[in-house]
Amino acid sequence: MTPYLKLIISLPALLVLASCSGTDNTTKADTVSDTNANNGKAESAKVLRIAAAANLAGVLPAVIEAYQAEAAHNKDSQNKDSQNTENLKPKIEVTYASSGKLFAQINSGAPYNLFLSADQAFPAKYAQQQATNKSTAQAPFTYARGQLALYSSNHDLSSIKTLDKASLQQLFITQPKASRNTVKITLANPELAPYGASAKAFLQQQEVYDELNDSKRLIQAENIGQAFQYTHTATTDYGFVALSQLISAKVEPSKYLALQPESYPAILQDGIVISDHPKATDFSQYLQSESAQKLFADAGYLPIAKP
Repeated sequence: MTPYLKLIISLPALLVLASCSGTDNTTKADTVSDTNANNGKAESAKVLRIAAAANLAGVLPAVIEAYQAEAAHNKDSQNKDSQNTENLKPKIEVTYASSGKLFAQINSGAPYNLFLSADQAFPAKYAQQQATNKSTAQAPFTYARGQLALYSSNHDLSSIKTLDKASLQQLFITQPKASRNTVKITLANPELAPYGASAKAFLQQQEVYDELNDSKRLIQAENIGQAFQYTHTATTDYGFVALSQLISAKVEPSKYLALQPESYPAILQDGIVISDHPKATDFSQYLQSESAQKLFADAGYLPIAKP
């Protein structure tokens, strides 16, 4: 057989081999890609992502730390060979913002597993949306009741016994007029932040809201965290903030006055699990536990009613 004829005969075999080799490479590449994707999903499942109302910034880290310590202890008890307790702690990431802003992010597909609102309306609305879409959703749960306080970083409020129409009129209107000064009072945006909504309702009940608003003395902050920042840095003279923020920042008691709980709409804070993350339900239950509720009470929250 001539060399030329041998080459013709062997060509189909070479093409078949090349084709098989190409298929194997593609299969390997797809396998690597799938493995990386699965690893990414597995890594994501290890992290519990929480969307939390801004007022929780002062207390939630302590609650998370206690939860992680308890979880690590329980796992360590089950696994006596474990040498690194730190590796047993559930990984948790928190994003703080106004409840309204977080709700909008969740509706836009933000990858949160648990939503801790500063009110009851947003979690209820999310649950209703899921029901409308025929999707399964857990029921909202109450984990805290917030307290409002009037704060000033540059005024002494210790002489004021209670905040009512007469004291507010004197503090915000009469005194400034007598000294020819204009005071600025900040509150969180009532449309987005439940603490702001309760502060607005309080001022309306005391019949001073319209006058303060018309004279442009009210400064809206995006959320309760920004309201505290404005007041703490004396950008505004007074601010309606969360009592928990003041306790967390160790503000002198003479600089603030807690409002009577019955003088404004109760700030009941609800949460809702929004994914099937294995730790989301577990952490939501921990928030309602006696140990977590003690941390909330120490941080300036009122006790929640037992279900």
